[in-house]
Order: sequence, then C-alpha cells, then structure tokens
Amino acid sequence: MARIRSYGRFLRCAWLALTMALVTADLPAQATTDKPREWKLSVAVGPAFALGKAGERWAKLVGEKSNGALVVVPGYGAALAQRDPAREFAALREGAADLAVGSTLYWSAQVNALAVVGLPWLAPDATQLDALTRDTMKERLFLALEQAGVVPLALAPLGYRSLATTSRAVGTPDDAAGLRVRTTATPFLTDVYAGLAMLPQATSFAAAQAAFRAGTLDAQEGTPATFGAARLDAVGVRHVLLWEAIAEIAIFAVNATTWQGWTDAQRALVSDAAQEVARELPSLVRAENDAALTALRKHGVTVTRLTASGRAAFAAAGRGVYERWAAVAGDDLVRAAEAAVKAAAP
Repeated sequence: MARIRSYGRFLRCAWLALTMALVTADLPAQATTDKPREWKLSVAVGPAFALGKAGERWAKLVGEKSNGALVVVPGYGAALAQRDPAREFAALREGAADLAVGSTLYWSAQVNALAVVGLPWLAPDATQLDALTRDTMKERLFLALEQAGVVPLALAPLGYRSLATTSRAVGTPDDAAGLRVRTTATPFLTDVYAGLAMLPQATSFAAAQAAFRAGTLDAQEGTPATFGAARLDAVGVRHVLLWEAIAEIAIFAVNATTWQGWTDAQRALVSDAAQEVARELPSLVRAENDAALTALRKHGVTVTRLTASGRAAFAAAGRGVYERWAAVAGDDLVRAAEAAVKAAAP
C-alpha cells in the first residue's frame, strides 16, 4: 500500500514538473511576441557622413512619431547589401532591407532612369540640381522607382562628385587626359572618366593608398567629404577640383511588401519623416563638404572651382558619354530633365 502511495506521489510530482516546464517554455515566446518588430534600414555610409546622418535621423524620427511602435534599425556601410552600394537597391526590392536612403548614382545600376541625374554637366548649379527633385521630374523618377519594385517617398539633392589629383592641377580636358584615376566599380563612372581620356581604375582603398605613395595613381574621384575622411593629403594629393561634373540625388524609399503591411497611419508617419529629413539633407551636405575643404586647405591642398567656360569645354569633351547614357536613361526623360534644368538656370 505504501508503495502505491509513493508511486502516486511520483506521478503527481512528474506531472507538476512537466506543467512547469511547458509554462516556462512559453515565456520567451510570449516575450518575443510583445517586443516590437525591428525594421531594417540600409544606407551606404555611416553617420559620420551626411547621407548616413539622414538614415540615422529618419530611423529616429519614425520611432519618435510612432511612440516606439515602429522600431527602425539602420544598417550602415551597406551592411544589408553585401557592403556594396551598387547592390543596395536590389537588397531593398528583395526584402533584405525594409527601408533605405540611397544615391541615384548607385541605384541607377538597377533603375536605368536614375542615370539621368548623373549625366556629365547636366545640372552644374545647385538650383538646377534641386529642380530635378521637384514637380514633373520628381513624378517621373518616382514612377521609375515604383515600376522597378519599391515605394519612393522623398528626394533630396546630394551634391556633386569632385576630382582630387596629386602633382597635376586640372583645368582643361587636356590636363585630365592620361590621368590614372581611382573610381568606384560602376560602369557609369568608368565610362565618364574613360570618355575624358583618363584611365579609370577600381581598386581597394589600401591598394589606392599604396599606389598614390608609389606614384602609380594620379587622381581620386569622390566627394570632398570622402577626400577629407581618407586624408588624401597624407598620400600626396595636392589639388581638388570642384567641377560639378556628376550630380547625385538621395532617395528615401521602402520595400513594397513592407509598405503594404503597414496601416495608412503608419505609412503617413514614415512618409512624413522621410520628407522632413529630405528637407534637412542639403544643408548637412553643404556643411560636411565645407568642413572637409577647410581641413584639406589647412593641410596644403589647393581647392579650385571650374569656371563656366571650363565646364563647357569639359562638357563638349564628354558629349559622347552624355549621349550614350542619355539613351540608357531614356531620351524622353532626358529631354524633360534638360527642360527643367534650363528653366532653373541662374
């Protein structure tokens, strides 16, 4: 009899232990359910740069405006796109990223229409570049992005890429001919520099530094902010040319499936936040470039802005490249861009 009572107690204890185990196992799942989902935002650079700050600011604003219900986590350095800005649009479209702040230069690899923004010397004035982000041009660029599979929310001028050189200052196409220039590995940039009789090279940052020191590399293309951050003056760069050759526009966009999964109120909130940051971005870009150029001058770098006649000479030399990429972007879109730029001319 005692043995039966003992066995009964054993069964009750076993049942209690099993019940507690099941309850405990449910706790983490419940906690996970209560935690807000995190939405991933891609941006090609870190918050030390204006574009990265825009991504950081957008994520923060969305959190604030939603009272923490929408949590956006930035992935800097194109971390969500295999560390390659040229892959960022595909990452957004395919869902590796839920939101992104990108550049027309890199996204044009997947959305051909965006190549219109970078056409050499299309919009060499800030007012003209701004015109490409508004009215009919904005509508047409948005349509191209929507047809490519994402939801665009805002555009903002991102400025121009410049040219940094070592021993040779550049003021004419003849000065540029033959320069060995480091570029990012994009067909558009490679074609622009090759079309100006330069010798574009896509190399790593470390390899480029060694090449500058060895005298086997003459130039670097990019933004003044990247020149300053890379301390190109320390590897022999002595000249920076502000030539307004290749423009960029920042794009704030959302993955289509992510967008469809939000409520109307959430969509409005995210869109309002994107537009607010887009309005702030041009001043961030100006401030970072001004600071970089000031620092470069202090380190002995001469900064020169190309004259209007100088731009005309380069534009004539690069006309073949312009026409080739105009065909890629679409002739009708290019004519609309040219009209918008002309109307905004100072």
